[in-house]
Amino acid sequence: MKRKIINIDETKCTGCGQCIPDCPEGALQIIDNKARLVSDLFCDGLGACIGTCPEGAISVIEREAAPYSEAAVMETIIRQGAPVIKAHLEHLLGHGERGLYNEAIEYLLEHSMQIPDHDNSSVLKKPVSAGQKTQPPQDRPATCPPGPDQKHPFAGCPGSAARSMARPPGAGPRQPAGTTGSELRQWPVQLALLNPGAGYFDDADLLVSADCAPFAYAGFHADLLAGKILVIFCPKLDADIEGYINKLAEIFGLHAIKSVTVVRMEVPCCGGVRYVVDKALEKSGKNIPVVEKIVTINGEIR
Repeated sequence: MKRKIINIDETKCTGCGQCIPDCPEGALQIIDNKARLVSDLFCDGLGACIGTCPEGAISVIEREAAPYSEAAVMETIIRQGAPVIKAHLEHLLGHGERGLYNEAIEYLLEHSMQIPDHDNSSVLKKPVSAGQKTQPPQDRPATCPPGPDQKHPFAGCPGSAARSMARPPGAGPRQPAGTTGSELRQWPVQLALLNPGAGYFDDADLLVSADCAPFAYAGFHADLLAGKILVIFCPKLDADIEGYINKLAEIFGLHAIKSVTVVRMEVPCCGGVRYVVDKALEKSGKNIPVVEKIVTINGEIR
């Protein structure tokens, strides 16, 4: 395919290496005393390395090149640690590449990697040049509007894409109304409304759930909630994520919590439920076993 990609003029390049730190994707290496583009797969063609070349040896051209692969880039980046991951995420957002950013976040969540704190303002830091694409191609996850909390990446994700699930009439077991008993053991259940000092947290097994999970999974009460104290919130729509971390950390600190079960949907932004739990445990200094269960949009436990 023909696309924009970095070009290095070897007659100008002195091999100083100043371009290397500005390419967190790992597309550039110093080989034989010259900066080299090691793989088309890793170069997004956005030109972050251009400004740091003192010799003006780097430019962006359009040529036949292998398609850029965000998955291949992330596989390389995660081995370099949180600062490089942070730089890459901010690099994508700085150029308006929300589609690629969503792919990167989804990769981290699918591989149970912690998402580093980063600027998620989504503001273009450079003017859009003529012909430059700012919308992700159709084969990438669609960008959805950012949530109210701009600091955290799960505030906006491709999980809000509309879809229908065809279910034939009468599909699945049906029970007469009222025959399935409720397993709810306390009130309220929303994290924003919970009192951290409530006695029902003493020696409790917690079920920390995304808001949507009980609607998607028919066996929520019998299979997941039985014997547990329920805490629910939405990491995409709820604004006070830092407040949620602090409140959950207070609950962990005030009580002898025996276990935590995290239930979230399969969509990437729902990984924020586990993020809040992990941050709260870290803040409280407690070592409590955590089990994570992922509910598919079709209503199954993955």
